Amino acid sequence: MPRSESIGAIKAVLLDMDGTIVNSDAVVERCWRRWAEEHGLDADEALKIVHGRQGWATMALLLPDRPMELNHEDNRRMLEAETADMDGVVPVPGAPAFMSALAGFPHALVTSADRPLAEARMAAAGLPMPAVRITAESVGASKPDPEGFVKAAAELGFAPHECVVFEDSGAGITAGRAAGMRVVGVGPRAAAHAPDAHVLDLTEISIEPAADGSMTLHFTPTND
Repeated sequence: MPRSESIGAIKAVLLDMDGTIVNSDAVVERCWRRWAEEHGLDADEALKIVHGRQGWATMALLLPDRPMELNHEDNRRMLEAETADMDGVVPVPGAPAFMSALAGFPHALVTSADRPLAEARMAAAGLPMPAVRITAESVGASKPDPEGFVKAAAELGFAPHECVVFEDSGAGITAGRAAGMRVVGVGPRAAAHAPDAHVLDLTEISIEPAADGSMTLHFTPTND
């Protein structure tokens, strides 16, 4: 599908965290490889589906016959391990400048991480935490369910069609689309899921403010 060169009439921006504004892939891979190996699973195959979802939801996909309470127990341990490991956590290229440009516009974080992990990773990446944040504790369903994005839009006071979602994963892009929002895909994982626009990183985006308080996003991608 041809990629959009711009998206206009945006009143609010909803940001996923991991893979979108924070590069935490090194930690995610370490923790999930360890878990997969403990459960006799192919770690490379497991890593194909871990992005975007809450941990317990990924575990349920990988071990469909396992009691859900064991997934939640493992997820608690996984979150603790990830929160204690900030080695290699860095901002996605362009994220500091992009977050600075967003400061005057309504925006929210919508992440499958819990609050302690979100705060730790945003701090490790040197990024400001949005005043509105929807974390794992805020929702009853994991992405690809749209609940998180719907809640964020409502808290900011905007209709879904006025919002744009930034996501890196298939689960997140599906959630944003199901919420009735336009979606900008960030990074290589996003390219296969037909977002409304796609960029390799946040250096390829600029913001043009409008007189009515809305914004237009312009994309200047390199070849990908």
